[in-house]
Amino acid sequence: MEPVWITIAIAALVVIMVLLIISRRKRKQIINPSNLLILGMTCVVLGIIFGDDRVIGYSFMGVGVLLSVIDAIRNREQ
Repeated sequence: MEPVWITIAIAALVVIMVLLIISRRKRKQIINPSNLLILGMTCVVLGIIFGDDRVIGYSFMGVGVLLSVIDAIRNREQ
């Protein structure tokens, strides 16, 4: 069952990255990713890597998603 969740997490990460690339091309501005976004993506990747221990893996993923959402809300208002 765990390989299914790892595949879903990786697929979600790929979809998010594709959406970011598409949205950047529409704006025609180069926007550097913020530190919160980089930290959030790093936590999600660490959650995938340490997915064997569910407590650690899900904690990393949850923190990563939370940081990414906070960054999206902060950048939306600017």
